[in-house]
Amino acid sequence: MIRKIVLTCLLGGVVSTAAMADLAVDNPVDLVRETTKNIFTKVNENIDEYTADPKLLETIVDTDLMPLIDIRYAARLILGRAGRGIPQEKIDEFGKVMSDQLVSRYAKGLLEYRSEEQLEVLPQRGELNDRLTRVRTRVRLPQGGFTPVDYIFHKTANGWRAFDVIVEGISYVTTYRNQIMPEVQADGIDSVIQRLGSGDLVLSE
Repeated sequence: MIRKIVLTCLLGGVVSTAAMADLAVDNPVDLVRETTKNIFTKVNENIDEYTADPKLLETIVDTDLMPLIDIRYAARLILGRAGRGIPQEKIDEFGKVMSDQLVSRYAKGLLEYRSEEQLEVLPQRGELNDRLTRVRTRVRLPQGGFTPVDYIFHKTANGWRAFDVIVEGISYVTTYRNQIMPEVQADGIDSVIQRLGSGDLVLSE
């Protein structure tokens, strides 16, 4: 349950590249802080439509979230040593089916978790590091209390991009690597891509 809430926060805590340009934000902490309300506003302004057809929320996730995620880099980290020698086009195909599954799973969570007040972005510690900058947040849980959530960004040619989420010290990249890498080593990347795409292989919650 906590993981679903946290991923929904991630969906609501970032916004599209175009909106970033409008805000002239070039700092991952300010990016998360200043844009959280934008996507929640979009959902709330059309809540009746999205309640009637929750699948429409996948479009918001796909257009407003995915441009800020470095899927290619995350995919390579998740594949780990099993990804050595795999052509880039296969890495991209794997990243696409992986992200499609996550988009489908978590988009509907925006109906249940859509208030910027539920996500507190903490001040930056130390200097920004282009290779790895941690954005620290606290997520207010429905049953009370908070859970720490860190978003891991790096600077790319296209600006800051997130590639990992750490919830209570547990990395999503590490969790998925532990699940996916043995599958690729045993059956090959094509089998894993096919099974992820068909839903026969489901990423860990």
